[in-house]
Amino acid sequence: MRTERNLTRLDRVFARLDREPERPTHLDVPRMSRHRVVLFSATLAFYLAIVVAVLATSWLVRFDWQVMFFRPYQQWPEIHAFLDYWVVLGQRGPTAVMVAAWLGWRSWRQHSLRPLLMFGAALLLLNVTVGAAKLGMGRLGPHYATVIGSNEMWLGGDIFPSGHTANAVVTWGILAYLASTPRTRRYLSALSAVVSLSVGLTTVYLGTHWLSDVLLGWAAGLLILLALPWCEPLIAGVEAAIFRVREAWRARRTGIVTVPGPEPTPVGAPAMVPQRPAVDDAAPAREPVGAARAARPAAYLAPGPHTARSERTPVTPAGSRRPPHSDRTSRGTTSPRPVAGG
Repeated sequence: MRTERNLTRLDRVFARLDREPERPTHLDVPRMSRHRVVLFSATLAFYLAIVVAVLATSWLVRFDWQVMFFRPYQQWPEIHAFLDYWVVLGQRGPTAVMVAAWLGWRSWRQHSLRPLLMFGAALLLLNVTVGAAKLGMGRLGPHYATVIGSNEMWLGGDIFPSGHTANAVVTWGILAYLASTPRTRRYLSALSAVVSLSVGLTTVYLGTHWLSDVLLGWAAGLLILLALPWCEPLIAGVEAAIFRVREAWRARRTGIVTVPGPEPTPVGAPAMVPQRPAVDDAAPAREPVGAARAARPAAYLAPGPHTARSERTPVTPAGSRRPPHSDRTSRGTTSPRPVAGG
């Protein structure tokens, strides 16, 4: 008797992981819509306004000093230990490893490199833009401030904008950007907003950043997320190039020459129906069989006497079945008539 082993929950999990990955065709890829362009423009204006306010040593700089003198880490010391761990959610190294592992699994399941490539593009934009702003403005942090009430600009620092805050916005916001459905994107957007806001405020609590640093970090990270749809065509081209290189390497390794087939028909495009070749007008048209038989000329008959079918002698393998008649003459010959008085 054949018995089947009952699969445990762990076996079912591994069986699900071992399935052949499929590339989904219904992914909702964000587009650079008018609404997104408006948000990008407003965020860019906010970014520039923060920079101008700090450079002009306005009320925002004075508020930074007031918060620093308030020393939140001394007002609420009971949460200091927890926030020391919570701020790790904004550090680039640990968060990049965690998110890259998750997106790598999604890339394998979807048979697509888009999640990893988009994450790499977002990190590249983050390092270039935020890093350039940090080094260009060189602001010192609260723990290293020299003159009370000054903006501490161009003194060799690297905290403006806040890297922890911008990294939290980009790292956790990319999960919402790469969501498969609009509903999932909304939930993940709310979750990433809570994480990035709390990480930014945690840096203010610990005294490692001014409040204006955090505001500029939020704007810098949001600008990167809003600009990602502009990178979609480039990412699609890079993914296609990587797949072509992979197929060429496989063909070279196995020694099989692959012949490129026809281009796949895009989804929603009308199917092409093969047309019959045009009939030459000079070619004669076919006629029905009956008409051909009716127009066929009569067979040529040789001249001479012809016997009817009924008068022919039936023939068998043994010979003719009719007895010979010596007095029968064939048709067409004249028998000699007796001469009278002979």
